[in-house]
Amino acid sequence: MQLALTGATGFVGRHVTRLAVRRGYEVVAFTREPSRPVHDCIETRKFSTDAAPDLSGCEAVIHLAGENVAGIWTRGKMQRVRDSRILGTRRIAEAIRASSHPPDVLVSASATGFYADGGDTEITEDSPYGTGFLADTCRLWEAEALAAEPVCRTVRTRIGLVLGKGGGALRALLPLFRLGLGACLGNGRQWLPWIHAEDLAGLLLFAVENLDVRGALNATAPWPVRNSEFTAALARSVRRPAFLAVPAFVLRLMLREFSRELLGSRRVLPAVATAQAFGFRFPELATALADIVA
Repeated sequence: MQLALTGATGFVGRHVTRLAVRRGYEVVAFTREPSRPVHDCIETRKFSTDAAPDLSGCEAVIHLAGENVAGIWTRGKMQRVRDSRILGTRRIAEAIRASSHPPDVLVSASATGFYADGGDTEITEDSPYGTGFLADTCRLWEAEALAAEPVCRTVRTRIGLVLGKGGGALRALLPLFRLGLGACLGNGRQWLPWIHAEDLAGLLLFAVENLDVRGALNATAPWPVRNSEFTAALARSVRRPAFLAVPAFVLRLMLREFSRELLGSRRVLPAVATAQAFGFRFPELATALADIVA
């Protein structure tokens, strides 16, 4: 099967490419610089928010491209985050609808930021969406993906915090924790949905291959943790203490709107993946960190 992959040069994209190639896929990478070959991909094609990409010959699409949400959410940053997701997904859907031989499936990224702050309540794919910048962006982002649904099976993967070697959230956190500067955020009681990068790659391909998977799909490990538990587990994995805490008001002053995502509580469960018997390699945080930090 020929697989179109946007965001192929990103952290998650590299994991997807490696796993897809091992499974026998031919991966066509879609990037902003198609003149540069992408490792393990048979071809590189142009992707931008300005025009629909050429999906000819591709039987499946995994769409991951988008501006990194981490950082201070200035007005310009927020506009880039929103445009990269909404316009990029719109171009993918346009290409699918215009194709004389459209792909069989579109697996489009979204985020667990779609959901409202739920406190200790368990959140599944049927839970309501929230308010605020990221929730609104996710809702509009997913609406663009749904435009492809009359033509091909569509899956919207709501991705949690991605943990893995050489990138993702731990790229910034591990150096701090190794210096003994790990810290809880706020009171530490907020739930944190997370997933190992290898499980995420596996789940994205599972969505491609499993005809019964459509609609919303939570891409999170089955055992979410509180922020305090995450902090303690990461500190143990590098054998350092973590006694610090960053007060909520400091986060709000420093990170503005983005602080809502760090302080909000989303106890997200992968109900669809569990019902479809997807096998997580790293369902628990301790084993995931042991694999990454080793």
